[in-house]
Amino acid sequence: MTLIGMLHHRKDPSKVRKTYAFAAVAKAEGADFFYFSPSTVNFSKKSIKGKVYENGSWVERNMPFPDVIYNAGDPNKLAKSEKVIQKLQEMIPFTTNSIGNKWSVYERLKRGKEFSHYLIPSEKISNDSDEFFRFLYAFKKIVFKPYDGRKGKGIYFISLKKNNKEEFLVTQDSHSSSYSRNQLKDLIEEKLSTGTYIMQPYITSITKSGQVYDFRLHVQKSGEGEWVITAIYPRIAPKGSIIPNINNGGFTNYLEPFLKQEFKEEAMNIKGTLEHFSLTLAQHLDELQMQLYGEVIDEMGIDIGLDENKKIWIYEVNWLPGCPPTFYLEMDVVINSIRYAMYLAKNQQAIKAKIQKVKRMNTAKGEIPIIAITGSAGKTTTKAFLASILSKKWNTFESKDYWNTAQHTEIHASEINKSHEAIVLEYGMASPGTITKHCSIIKPNISIVTNIGLAHVGYFNDDIRGIAKAKSELIHGMDQDGLLVMNKDDRNSLLLETDKFRGKIITIGIKSDADYKAFDVKYSENGMSFKTMLHGHKEKFFIPIFGEHHVYNALNAIAVADHLGLTPIEIQAGLLFRKPPRRLTVYNQKNNIILIDDTVHSHPEGVRAAIDVLANIGKHRKIAVIGEIRALGNLREAEYRKIGEYVYDKKIDLFITYGDQTETMGDQAKIKGFPAKNVYHFDDRNQLHEFLKRIIKKNDTILVKGASRANMYETIKFLKKTFK
Repeated sequence: MTLIGMLHHRKDPSKVRKTYAFAAVAKAEGADFFYFSPSTVNFSKKSIKGKVYENGSWVERNMPFPDVIYNAGDPNKLAKSEKVIQKLQEMIPFTTNSIGNKWSVYERLKRGKEFSHYLIPSEKISNDSDEFFRFLYAFKKIVFKPYDGRKGKGIYFISLKKNNKEEFLVTQDSHSSSYSRNQLKDLIEEKLSTGTYIMQPYITSITKSGQVYDFRLHVQKSGEGEWVITAIYPRIAPKGSIIPNINNGGFTNYLEPFLKQEFKEEAMNIKGTLEHFSLTLAQHLDELQMQLYGEVIDEMGIDIGLDENKKIWIYEVNWLPGCPPTFYLEMDVVINSIRYAMYLAKNQQAIKAKIQKVKRMNTAKGEIPIIAITGSAGKTTTKAFLASILSKKWNTFESKDYWNTAQHTEIHASEINKSHEAIVLEYGMASPGTITKHCSIIKPNISIVTNIGLAHVGYFNDDIRGIAKAKSELIHGMDQDGLLVMNKDDRNSLLLETDKFRGKIITIGIKSDADYKAFDVKYSENGMSFKTMLHGHKEKFFIPIFGEHHVYNALNAIAVADHLGLTPIEIQAGLLFRKPPRRLTVYNQKNNIILIDDTVHSHPEGVRAAIDVLANIGKHRKIAVIGEIRALGNLREAEYRKIGEYVYDKKIDLFITYGDQTETMGDQAKIKGFPAKNVYHFDDRNQLHEFLKRIIKKNDTILVKGASRANMYETIKFLKKTFK
């Protein structure tokens, strides 16, 4: 007979209700059963002081090591006996192996193609309330819950009040309250001080009567070692609540009557979909457990929702799920558990062989995406957007910000390894042949050319065609059957050499009829919002950085991510990226003074884009501090004059230039009609700083723009300190 031992953290089996059912079912199935806790194990004698159920009571017996162990205790409470449990696992098969916490299961699933599109994008947050607000502004309604939460406790549902960026609705359990931004910030920081939280977009299922519900899919292994459905049932929140968890007052219903009530003639199709989903997800996670840990799993509870389009979303996957609270299924659960324990004890060799077979399976993936980005502007931001999106699904190698020389690419080639599932690189160029060198080191199969502008034009005989030819080296050096993304609004990109390229070309734009076209582009409180069409559906996106030019960078990333099969909601989450430093970074100083730091690179197109941002976000007096632009060659004077005209056209209030010959900008602005009393020029940085200290006043918005070599960041540091 098979001897089954139930391991539990409690010493007294009478305080563990399901022990009675296990003892009774084991006897009926022809197995012996006893109960034990870790402290009763004697490894030297291979014996355990266990409890057996005899004549209506639990009796202590000295038991041999069992053939199989059913691990029923609380993992957190068993953790103090970790060494004992590990040693038992080396000697005896366990029916139940941990699949990890909810976050680790999420991380596993998002790596695979089969089920990643059912996942709600989730972000861990531990100390950054600004990150929380970026997420909230992007998705409007979110769930904020403890990283290690259980039974629906500590969950907050937070939403923006309609058409109001400074007022929020916060719901916990069935209680809702209005919060100002400062009040919500205090709440979030208070919660984060206690531990890590998870943020998710709020995707919910609503009955016809307006009540929130979800589905629990309870699956187990059978006596043949196959996955079977124990129960699928809806859990419905009480009126006024948005948590259907039973421990929070939710209630259950039978599946078929519920589906017929809510979905009419579609009911049976949805039932079949839920059943198929339950078994295939369980099988997928079981195989992952074999691949990763050489273990099998026996039972799980999967919580899912259906959105308004009847798309399935996975809320969470639970290890050791509670027994279905109704339907008299307690014995069904126990019968499956006992029969599977007996199967496990008798079929160890076959199970080990299956694990080895799964491990040996050809897991070779298709060609991983190797993405290279070049262009006169937007490389780093496009790279950051795209790497952030792809990392929602894959282990992504991202080149460091501004590491874009051929020497850097050689370093990247040595750092990339087999664990990486996507690669995103930035290819810089200052002379002909540089990008060819990049491609000889790492050959991309997807390429993005952001635009062709005047950056470094002085190194190409002041001819934009030379820049286009040098950037075209990426097209020639990439996989000729790969994917190329181009900017249809950029007229200079027409100079790129695409005639012989055999692969697919897709275009992005705002003004042109591109493959990925942004529309309804708007400045919002914390960045830019816009819409684009994906597969016939209008999708709304948000980026936490100002400027229409950054919408182009986001479109580049969206186009590639969509081509690679990422879902709109994965893309939306990924666009909440880690913004590269000193690229239109906004600082809120005392007296409502706003500083805009754009001091990494400078070229004419970038200066105009930064001035656009100043014009759009400045609510009172707008001050532009513009430093010199390098490598413009003989085009410098003409481009400086164009910038002066642009400052006049954008109705900037105060125009200050700094550096060699930059007074040309101010002179042209005055020629256009800019008031001479509001134009200033400095060649001495200290004099510039003293002037700014004197003239900046309450409610001013100040843009500081200039190339790294002009050290304009020194001015930002001075202003941050002065107006701290």
